[in-house]
Amino acid sequence: MSQQQQDCDVLVIGSGAAGLSLALHLAEQAAGGIRVAVVSKSRLSESNTLYAQGGVSAVVDARDSIASHVTDTMEAGAGLCRREVVEYVVERGQECIRWLGSLGVPFTTVTGADGHTELHLTREGGHSHRRVVHAADATGRAVEETLEARVRGHPRIAIFENHLAIDLIYGAKLALPENRCLGAYVYDRGRQRVVTFRARFVVLATGGAGKVYLYTSNPDVATGDGIAMAWRAGCRVANMEFIQFHPTCLYHPRAKSFLITEAIRGEGGRLLLPDGSAFMHKFDPRAELAPRDIVARAIDHEMKRLGADCVYLDISHRPAEFIREHFPTIHAHCLEFGIDMTREPIPVVPAAHYLCGGVVTDLKGRADLPGLYVIGESACTGLHGANRMASNSLLECCVFAQAAATDILANLDAVPPPAALPYWDESQVTDSDEEVVVSHNWEEVRRFMWDYVGIVRTTKRLQRALHRVQLLHSEIADYYGNFRVTNDLIELRNLALVAELIIHSALLRRESRGLHYTLDYPNRDDRVWQRDTVLSADTLAAVSRQ
Repeated sequence: MSQQQQDCDVLVIGSGAAGLSLALHLAEQAAGGIRVAVVSKSRLSESNTLYAQGGVSAVVDARDSIASHVTDTMEAGAGLCRREVVEYVVERGQECIRWLGSLGVPFTTVTGADGHTELHLTREGGHSHRRVVHAADATGRAVEETLEARVRGHPRIAIFENHLAIDLIYGAKLALPENRCLGAYVYDRGRQRVVTFRARFVVLATGGAGKVYLYTSNPDVATGDGIAMAWRAGCRVANMEFIQFHPTCLYHPRAKSFLITEAIRGEGGRLLLPDGSAFMHKFDPRAELAPRDIVARAIDHEMKRLGADCVYLDISHRPAEFIREHFPTIHAHCLEFGIDMTREPIPVVPAAHYLCGGVVTDLKGRADLPGLYVIGESACTGLHGANRMASNSLLECCVFAQAAATDILANLDAVPPPAALPYWDESQVTDSDEEVVVSHNWEEVRRFMWDYVGIVRTTKRLQRALHRVQLLHSEIADYYGNFRVTNDLIELRNLALVAELIIHSALLRRESRGLHYTLDYPNRDDRVWQRDTVLSADTLAAVSRQ
């Protein structure tokens, strides 16, 4: 396998809203020349952003307020949101919308009573006001495609598609006196070779880890790569037990985890049992507008109680034209499977959606390793606490992309380019002749995570999952040490590590809060557990000794 080295000022790993926004801010705001490299493991647009339907939450209505948005977010986060972070993000909502609009994102508008055009606002679970700015029911696609077009046309940004990051390169790994992030080893999937990227700063914007579960709304690229790489480089992670299960994904044997936006419930959609009866009012006074964790657990409870394969989401009582206008993507996709949502309910099930935890960062996106930034879903900023509120995710991507870019530009001149870095060493490995080991372990991780570390947990299930993942780790480590890397092996290694971090975090939190619900500790305990679950290498070593 031939070797290659690429040099840049800033290496951005990941190409969703966070990564592309950051790259644009850097390229456009730099006073002098700057070289930005964007690494994408698939095509540039393939990310969780592309599939996000809801919108971007922001206070743009005079009847709404920053204080209300902050309060709603804090309540959804079940006592674990950091108020200073929530205020920081929410206060920048209008600026985020203006910036995206200036790039050409086609947000949906309406004509007001005075004849002026204004943004159409919808409402989603957990929000007390209509404050979700959207582009019909495909906001993520509109944002991603707009950002992609700008990035592709910028002369200061180099794009490396079909490149999968393997590991970070940092001072301690090379026995250097200063432990600073210096770059990354990246697998070129097309040429099947490892490229050494050298950079002054590295930004992880690799998204979440939904593929650690058997059923997920996430695309295939969401394998927790950035979180795993940062952990191996010595960074702390936090709140990994809080996995958001989206309540409503399309249930159909030929549908691959197609998300049904919460905005349908915000516009009057009702959840029904197979017999047509409503049930959400039994679980929360807000009924269908309760936060995602409550809705997902309610659906899970009813499905298990009845032995049902799914429940149903019905908005057919609204005018057909309203449905087609507000939800054109969902309407068209459902029709492909013979479901007309203007006339009948949509079969839905919960699926793993977004991660609330991630790599610990500050308000500038900086991780524990100097020179490393983590933004977007890979980061644990303190915004989400124990539960993400609908449509705060794209807002977070936009705000922290700007914050990280500003900090990088302020320090760029003070950081010289790294010295030459060693090439990837393949002198002791051979090509594998047993790829079935990788595929089998991949399926096993996702299956036991779904069965044992899902919406409802128990200590026994978690311990069983931990035992399995630790056995798999030894198999994967042996395989990784003896054979040349492949795309599937790199992702499996990351998936297994992220799975273990989720399990350890869930075992440590002995209460139920937000998205973490365990039958052994069903109550929330603010006296002991109103704090983040922070993991470090020392923490896991101490747990292993118990």
